[in-house]
Amino acid sequence: MLDRVLTVNTPSFLCTLIACCGALQVSPDDTVYGKSGMVVSRSQIASNVGLTILKQGGNAVDAAVATAFTLAVTHPSAGNLGGGGFMVICLADGTQVVNDHREKAPIAASRDMYLDANGDIIPGLSRNTHKAVGVPGSVDGLLAALDRYGSLPRARVLADAIELARDGFPLPADIARQFAQRSERLGRFPAGRTAFLKPDGSRYLAGDLWKQPDLATTLTRIANWGRAGFYEGETADLLVREMRRHGGLISLDDLKAYQSVWREPVVGSYRGYTVVSMPPPSSGGALLIQILNMIEPYDVGAMGYGSADAMHLMIEAERRAYADRAEHLGDPDFYPVPLAQLVDKGYARKRFGGFDPDQAGKSADVDAGAFTPESKETTHLSIMDRDGNAVALTTTLNSGYGSHIVVEGAGFLLNNEMDDFSSKPNTLNQFNLIGREANAIEPRKRMLSSMTPTIVLQDDKPFLVTGSPGGSTIITTVLQVVVNVIDHGMALSAAVSSPRFHHQWIPDSITVEADRFSADTLDALRTKGHSDIRPARYGLGDANSVMRVNGVLHGVEDPRTQGGAAGY
Repeated sequence: MLDRVLTVNTPSFLCTLIACCGALQVSPDDTVYGKSGMVVSRSQIASNVGLTILKQGGNAVDAAVATAFTLAVTHPSAGNLGGGGFMVICLADGTQVVNDHREKAPIAASRDMYLDANGDIIPGLSRNTHKAVGVPGSVDGLLAALDRYGSLPRARVLADAIELARDGFPLPADIARQFAQRSERLGRFPAGRTAFLKPDGSRYLAGDLWKQPDLATTLTRIANWGRAGFYEGETADLLVREMRRHGGLISLDDLKAYQSVWREPVVGSYRGYTVVSMPPPSSGGALLIQILNMIEPYDVGAMGYGSADAMHLMIEAERRAYADRAEHLGDPDFYPVPLAQLVDKGYARKRFGGFDPDQAGKSADVDAGAFTPESKETTHLSIMDRDGNAVALTTTLNSGYGSHIVVEGAGFLLNNEMDDFSSKPNTLNQFNLIGREANAIEPRKRMLSSMTPTIVLQDDKPFLVTGSPGGSTIITTVLQVVVNVIDHGMALSAAVSSPRFHHQWIPDSITVEADRFSADTLDALRTKGHSDIRPARYGLGDANSVMRVNGVLHGVEDPRTQGGAAGY
């Protein structure tokens, strides 16, 4: 049976006082400590699996792959085989590399495939149908990372995920609740009813043993045959038959041709720290570094955490960066992304030259800068090992449960990532993000993403590993964790749990976590001209993070969710 790894938390009576926007808030310190290894993910079971791999001699990459495959079993809304993601790796020997296993548009995809005869978007076609599915990349990317940098056999790394899918695990209350809330969408097709309802057709309840035999069989094929166990053979045939039955586009040629890509990370500096993050087709790393470059000349720490001045500064930087995102960012294999200019400190100074510390700008007056010559339901895991290796991995199906379509006989959910393309120029997607030519649909092209797995180095060694789900809010969540640690000197638990806010150019509004910012602070922002301030329905982000402090690893699961940290 799978080991249940004991994690030791700080005593509950120890609290971190957070001076927040004029209101003092108290947050329990749920930090997990260790010296030899730390895994933090959205699922305590998955984190325990990753830690078991570390304790059995695996490295951070082995643990990341094991945790990710386990999330496909224990966190079905975002953990996946049928989606994609990005992995940032920093090794103790100085290696810095990223694996891009973002989904691709099928060969049969076309630019206007979601438009009607009048050129208008057909509602739901890019989100809730078999035509919404991009060619999955997770399996190829995870196995490529394991092959190149892992140290344990593939069968061992996948063994716990297979066991959990085959033998089941007690269903957590939040997942049982999601099944109930989404029962109509998940039950549209027989495979969804088989996966998410009991054999007698009744709903699962919290604590029920949830088994996924078809998923266990698919994972076993991957363990036995590697990449060919998913992109060829029986699993590939099942996926393509699912497409053909319901008008989907993915073919056997799409699957066989898919390959993840090893890329150079996007690297920046901030107040003496090195920031290593994800390049395009993620917009995350570029925007994170661009925003940090814009605010670096200002004494953010002296402004005070949660002050109107600090928030105003960051909001105005975000406004400009997200405008650049819409114009310039896409798949670099298809579009000449001006990445070097976007992350250049000189460009940041020029871009931010019109900043007024006392007055908000207007998004209508801010377009993309001129150059010379997911779903909220994404998930992130952070890992450090005893040797100083670090991995940040963000993975997604896009929306929660993706397209809500399960591959019949294979047991895994399919993504709806095609909605992340720009179906029509200057038209909002589900995250209220717009795109233009850089992110237009093309066959075999990767759609733009906001995922921002990030590793911050201090003296060339991994110091902070972080990332988040949250669609368009991913970038600003990661930004605030980094700023909280570096500028405000927060412990990791406070940096992760502190209230968050978000601005993304369009719509021209600020989203704040409800009831977590003082009325005085919000009034001060309104005085500066930020008239549209909206409360978020849910917490912003899920920044599961690891930080090394004086040789001790601190692991923090974001208190906004029910994740888990495991360390030793």
